[in-house]
Amino acid sequence: MVRRPPAELKRHPDEQVASGETQATRLIGLVRSTIPPMHPAGLPFVSAGLATAAVGRRHPLVRNAGLAAAGACAFFFRNPARVPPQRPGVVVAPADGQFTIVDAVLPPAELGLPAEPMPRVSIFLSLFNAHVQWLPVGGEVVAVRHRRGRHGAADRARSTVENERNSVLLRTPDEHQVVAVQIAGVLARRIVCDVQAGDKVSMGDTYGLIRFGSRLDTYLPPGSDVLVAAGQRAVGAETVIAELP
Repeated sequence: MVRRPPAELKRHPDEQVASGETQATRLIGLVRSTIPPMHPAGLPFVSAGLATAAVGRRHPLVRNAGLAAAGACAFFFRNPARVPPQRPGVVVAPADGQFTIVDAVLPPAELGLPAEPMPRVSIFLSLFNAHVQWLPVGGEVVAVRHRRGRHGAADRARSTVENERNSVLLRTPDEHQVVAVQIAGVLARRIVCDVQAGDKVSMGDTYGLIRFGSRLDTYLPPGSDVLVAAGQRAVGAETVIAELP
Protein backbone atom coordinates (compact mmCIF):
# COMPACT_ATOMS: atom_id res chain seq x y z
CA MET A 1 0.00 0.00 0.00
CA VAL A 2 1.46 3.34 -1.07
CA ARG A 3 1.07 6.12 1.43
CA ARG A 4 0.41 9.52 0.07
CA PRO A 5 2.05 12.54 1.77
CA PRO A 6 -0.36 14.49 3.92
CA ALA A 7 -2.00 17.41 2.20
CA GLU A 8 -0.40 20.76 3.04
CA LEU A 9 -2.30 22.54 5.72
CA LYS A 10 -3.89 25.69 4.44
CA ARG A 11 -3.61 28.84 6.51
CA HIS A 12 -6.59 30.96 7.30
CA PRO A 13 -6.57 34.21 5.22
CA ASP A 14 -6.16 36.26 8.41
CA GLU A 15 -3.08 34.21 9.35
CA GLN A 16 -1.58 34.76 5.88
CA VAL A 17 -2.07 38.52 6.20
CA ALA A 18 -0.52 38.50 9.70
CA SER A 19 2.44 36.48 8.43
CA GLY A 20 2.95 38.92 5.56
CA GLU A 21 2.79 41.90 7.93
CA THR A 22 5.34 40.23 10.22
CA GLN A 23 7.77 39.67 7.37
CA ALA A 24 7.32 43.24 6.15
CA THR A 25 7.86 44.57 9.68
CA ARG A 26 11.05 42.53 10.04
CA LEU A 27 12.30 43.76 6.67
CA ILE A 28 11.62 47.39 7.60
CA GLY A 29 13.35 46.87 10.94
CA LEU A 30 16.36 45.33 9.21
CA VAL A 31 16.63 48.25 6.79
CA ARG A 32 16.35 50.79 9.61
CA SER A 33 19.01 49.04 11.69
CA THR A 34 21.37 48.78 8.70
CA ILE A 35 20.89 52.19 7.07
CA PRO A 36 21.13 55.07 9.59
CA PRO A 37 18.74 58.01 9.29
CA MET A 38 19.88 61.30 7.80
CA HIS A 39 20.24 64.65 9.53
CA PRO A 40 17.62 67.13 8.23
CA ALA A 41 20.39 69.48 7.07
CA GLY A 42 21.19 66.97 4.33
CA LEU A 43 17.74 67.00 2.74
CA PRO A 44 18.36 69.96 0.37
CA PHE A 45 21.54 68.32 -0.97
CA VAL A 46 19.97 64.90 -1.48
CA SER A 47 16.91 66.51 -3.07
CA ALA A 48 19.11 68.46 -5.48
CA GLY A 49 20.85 65.27 -6.57
CA LEU A 50 17.57 63.44 -7.09
CA ALA A 51 16.12 66.41 -8.99
CA THR A 52 19.16 66.41 -11.28
CA ALA A 53 18.68 62.70 -11.91
CA ALA A 54 14.99 63.21 -12.66
CA VAL A 55 15.60 66.09 -15.09
CA GLY A 56 18.36 64.19 -16.86
CA ARG A 57 16.68 60.78 -16.80
CA ARG A 58 17.08 60.46 -20.58
CA HIS A 59 20.79 61.25 -20.36
CA PRO A 60 22.67 58.44 -18.59
CA LEU A 61 25.63 60.58 -17.55
CA VAL A 62 23.47 63.30 -16.00
CA ARG A 63 21.13 60.77 -14.37
CA ASN A 64 23.96 58.71 -12.89
CA ALA A 65 25.77 61.83 -11.68
CA GLY A 66 22.64 63.03 -9.90
CA LEU A 67 22.05 59.66 -8.24
CA ALA A 68 25.70 59.42 -7.20
CA ALA A 69 25.59 62.91 -5.69
CA ALA A 70 22.38 62.11 -3.79
CA GLY A 71 23.88 58.89 -2.43
CA ALA A 72 27.12 60.60 -1.39
CA CYS A 73 25.21 63.35 0.43
CA ALA A 74 22.97 60.85 2.21
CA PHE A 75 26.11 59.01 3.34
CA PHE A 76 27.79 62.21 4.52
CA PHE A 77 24.77 63.46 6.48
CA ARG A 78 23.99 60.11 8.12
CA ASN A 79 22.94 60.28 11.76
CA PRO A 80 23.66 56.86 13.30
CA ALA A 81 22.01 55.89 16.58
CA ARG A 82 24.41 55.68 19.50
CA VAL A 83 24.13 54.39 23.08
CA PRO A 84 26.04 56.55 25.60
CA PRO A 85 27.56 54.93 28.71
CA GLN A 86 25.40 54.95 31.82
CA ARG A 87 28.02 55.51 34.51
CA PRO A 88 28.08 59.04 35.98
CA GLY A 89 30.94 61.50 35.85
CA VAL A 90 32.24 60.69 32.37
CA VAL A 91 32.66 62.70 29.16
CA VAL A 92 32.07 61.07 25.77
CA ALA A 93 33.52 61.91 22.38
CA PRO A 94 31.35 64.52 20.62
CA ALA A 95 32.17 63.16 17.15
CA ASP A 96 33.49 60.26 15.11
CA GLY A 97 37.07 60.54 13.91
CA GLN A 98 40.64 60.40 15.15
CA PHE A 99 42.06 61.98 18.28
CA THR A 100 44.77 64.33 17.06
CA ILE A 101 45.63 66.59 20.01
CA VAL A 102 45.53 65.97 23.76
CA ASP A 103 46.92 68.95 25.67
CA ALA A 104 45.96 71.86 27.93
CA VAL A 105 45.25 75.36 26.54
CA LEU A 106 43.15 78.43 27.23
CA PRO A 107 39.43 78.02 26.41
CA PRO A 108 37.78 80.11 23.65
CA ALA A 109 37.92 83.75 24.71
CA GLU A 110 34.36 84.50 23.58
CA LEU A 111 32.94 82.32 26.38
CA GLY A 112 34.31 84.60 29.10
CA LEU A 113 35.83 81.76 31.13
CA PRO A 114 38.85 82.35 33.40
CA ALA A 115 42.11 82.65 31.47
CA GLU A 116 43.45 79.39 32.82
CA PRO A 117 44.51 76.34 30.78
CA MET A 118 41.94 73.55 30.50
CA PRO A 119 42.59 69.99 29.30
CA ARG A 120 41.65 69.74 25.63
CA VAL A 121 40.90 66.74 23.43
CA SER A 122 40.69 67.31 19.65
CA ILE A 123 39.00 65.03 17.11
CA PHE A 124 39.57 65.38 13.37
CA LEU A 125 36.76 64.25 11.07
CA SER A 126 37.57 63.03 7.58
CA LEU A 127 35.02 63.04 4.75
CA PHE A 128 34.25 59.40 5.53
CA ASN A 129 33.20 60.00 9.13
CA ALA A 130 29.65 60.76 10.20
CA HIS A 131 29.58 64.54 10.52
CA VAL A 132 26.86 64.98 13.11
CA GLN A 133 27.99 65.96 16.59
CA TRP A 134 26.83 64.64 19.96
CA LEU A 135 26.89 66.43 23.31
CA PRO A 136 29.79 65.17 25.46
CA VAL A 137 27.90 65.61 28.76
CA GLY A 138 24.38 66.21 29.98
CA GLY A 139 23.11 69.18 31.94
CA GLU A 140 22.34 72.75 30.87
CA VAL A 141 23.56 74.81 27.92
CA VAL A 142 25.04 77.94 29.50
CA ALA A 143 26.18 79.77 26.36
CA VAL A 144 26.56 79.36 22.59
CA ARG A 145 29.03 81.61 20.79
CA HIS A 146 29.81 81.70 17.06
CA ARG A 147 32.97 83.33 15.76
CA ARG A 148 33.81 84.00 12.12
CA GLY A 149 37.21 83.00 10.82
CA ARG A 150 39.27 81.31 8.13
CA HIS A 151 38.73 77.89 6.56
CA GLY A 152 42.20 76.41 6.81
CA ALA A 153 43.05 72.74 7.34
CA ALA A 154 41.23 71.70 10.52
CA ASP A 155 43.94 69.24 11.57
CA ARG A 156 46.48 72.05 12.10
CA ALA A 157 47.01 73.36 15.63
CA ARG A 158 46.47 77.00 14.58
CA SER A 159 42.98 76.24 13.26
CA THR A 160 41.80 76.51 16.88
CA VAL A 161 42.54 80.23 16.78
CA GLU A 162 42.18 81.14 13.10
CA ASN A 163 39.24 79.08 11.78
CA GLU A 164 35.52 79.73 12.03
CA ARG A 165 34.14 78.05 15.14
CA ASN A 166 31.09 77.59 17.31
CA SER A 167 31.55 77.10 21.05
CA VAL A 168 28.97 75.54 23.40
CA LEU A 169 29.46 75.88 27.16
CA LEU A 170 27.77 73.11 29.16
CA ARG A 171 27.22 72.83 32.92
CA THR A 172 26.72 69.36 34.37
CA PRO A 173 24.40 68.63 37.34
CA ASP A 174 27.58 68.51 39.48
CA GLU A 175 28.46 72.08 38.40
CA HIS A 176 31.35 71.05 36.14
CA GLN A 177 31.87 73.17 33.03
CA VAL A 178 32.63 71.41 29.73
CA VAL A 179 33.10 73.15 26.37
CA ALA A 180 32.42 71.62 22.94
CA VAL A 181 33.83 73.57 19.99
CA GLN A 182 32.90 72.94 16.34
CA ILE A 183 35.73 74.08 14.06
CA ALA A 184 35.22 74.49 10.31
CA GLY A 185 37.76 73.00 7.90
CA VAL A 186 38.90 73.54 4.31
CA LEU A 187 35.68 72.31 2.72
CA ALA A 188 33.38 73.39 5.53
CA ARG A 189 31.26 76.42 4.77
CA ARG A 190 28.58 76.22 7.42
CA ILE A 191 28.41 75.15 11.06
CA VAL A 192 24.99 73.93 12.21
CA CYS A 193 24.19 74.12 15.93
CA ASP A 194 20.74 73.15 17.19
CA VAL A 195 21.04 74.11 20.88
CA GLN A 196 20.80 77.46 22.62
CA ALA A 197 21.41 78.87 26.08
CA GLY A 198 18.97 77.52 28.66
CA ASP A 199 18.37 74.16 26.97
CA LYS A 200 18.34 71.07 29.19
CA VAL A 201 20.26 68.33 27.40
CA SER A 202 21.41 64.75 27.84
CA MET A 203 24.75 63.16 27.10
CA GLY A 204 24.81 61.80 23.56
CA ASP A 205 22.09 64.10 22.18
CA THR A 206 22.71 65.09 18.56
CA TYR A 207 23.23 68.85 18.56
CA GLY A 208 24.69 69.84 15.19
CA LEU A 209 27.01 69.18 12.27
CA ILE A 210 29.59 70.83 10.04
CA ARG A 211 29.52 70.81 6.23
CA PHE A 212 31.97 69.37 4.87
CA GLY A 213 35.02 68.27 6.90
CA SER A 214 35.73 69.53 10.39
CA ARG A 215 37.22 69.23 13.86
CA LEU A 216 35.76 69.02 17.36
CA ASP A 217 37.56 70.27 20.47
CA THR A 218 36.40 69.36 23.97
CA TYR A 219 37.65 71.43 26.92
CA LEU A 220 37.48 69.74 30.31
CA PRO A 221 37.58 71.04 33.89
CA PRO A 222 41.08 71.10 35.43
CA GLY A 223 41.71 67.88 37.30
CA SER A 224 39.82 65.71 34.80
CA ASP A 225 41.32 62.29 34.08
CA VAL A 226 41.83 62.12 30.29
CA LEU A 227 41.56 58.52 29.07
CA VAL A 228 42.53 58.80 25.38
CA ALA A 229 45.67 59.56 23.39
CA ALA A 230 46.45 61.06 19.99
CA GLY A 231 46.13 58.50 17.20
CA GLN A 232 43.22 56.55 18.70
CA ARG A 233 39.82 56.40 17.03
CA ALA A 234 36.68 57.97 18.46
CA VAL A 235 33.10 56.73 18.27
CA GLY A 236 30.85 59.70 18.89
CA ALA A 237 28.56 59.52 21.95
CA GLU A 238 30.09 56.20 23.03
CA THR A 239 33.87 56.52 23.48
CA VAL A 240 34.66 57.80 26.98
CA ILE A 241 37.36 60.45 26.67
CA ALA A 242 37.62 61.54 30.31
CA GLU A 243 36.37 61.24 33.87
CA LEU A 244 35.38 64.47 35.60
CA PRO A 245 37.02 65.47 38.88
